[in-house]
Amino acid sequence: MTDKPKVALIMPEETRAKVLDPVDLARLESFAEVIRPPDAQLTTEGLAPVLQDAVAAITGWKTPPLPLGQAGKLRFVAHSAGSVRPLGITEAIAAGTLRASNSAAVIGGAVAEFTVAHMLAHLRRLEVLDRGMHAREGWPQLKSGQLGQMLQDQTVGLVGAGHVGRLVIAILRAFGPRVMVFDPYLSAEGAADLGVERVDLDTMFAGCGIVSLHAPVIPETRHMIKDGHLSRLADGALLINTARAAIIDEAVLIEHLRRGRFTAALDVFENEPLADDSPLRDMPNVKLSPHASGHSRGSYLRQGRNAIDEVMRFVNGARLHHEIARESVALIA
Repeated sequence: MTDKPKVALIMPEETRAKVLDPVDLARLESFAEVIRPPDAQLTTEGLAPVLQDAVAAITGWKTPPLPLGQAGKLRFVAHSAGSVRPLGITEAIAAGTLRASNSAAVIGGAVAEFTVAHMLAHLRRLEVLDRGMHAREGWPQLKSGQLGQMLQDQTVGLVGAGHVGRLVIAILRAFGPRVMVFDPYLSAEGAADLGVERVDLDTMFAGCGIVSLHAPVIPETRHMIKDGHLSRLADGALLINTARAAIIDEAVLIEHLRRGRFTAALDVFENEPLADDSPLRDMPNVKLSPHASGHSRGSYLRQGRNAIDEVMRFVNGARLHHEIARESVALIA
């Protein structure tokens, strides 16, 4: 018999191995009785007996929707991934019957680095220079013919100033570009604090050499970036999407990319995995990655550590660091 609070660890073994360091897991076991259902039990129906006595649950990638109606003692969910929508708990959060936190801010650090890496690689022509060297192109011609640009000389546009957008802004601050932001929820005071300019989408796409998308998909943002916005992008511009594919109509984007006027760095797609016959795979002005921007060895372990830290804070009655606020749950990615 134990008087430790019961915490259900609800994620497949594959996910546990990625995000839970043995040292962190031992720390969890030091203050909680940990319930670990086998992978075969990770269904909504199978979790009902698991959650009957648990006061908290740690979830992650591939966790099924939780049977909240049969989890009478469950009061807190610490999600080691980003969006909690797949867990089916947003209504309970909004109603105040369940508290939850996520690791979006932790994942956001990896996405922000990935985003700025694309900006630097594009501006400094790294791929072209590397390809030219391997092809034994003339040294002086390659050096002078592929002069890059500095990030500090650019105007960068960010669509969205949430977790990732703010982390990108923080990294960009070290380079010193002019930064424009479109975010209806960002106040004038908030923009001033971040050192950015609030603009509308038309102004951003017309005035920025780099535009990066960091908005969630909600009804207001679905296909928010339209044909007219893409038409305003300058020749040679860079469009980055590490957020959600549905922010742009992919068919419209493909038509613009076929013209070759600008480059797109795409990490997200309407249908994933991206089909082998997708026209995006054959476009030289498109840089592709398999929804990988938020994935790194270090961020995986930080995600698990963050979830355990949040459970410890909840159990001890301390302030949560990454709680999803009731009033903003409808806006989460």
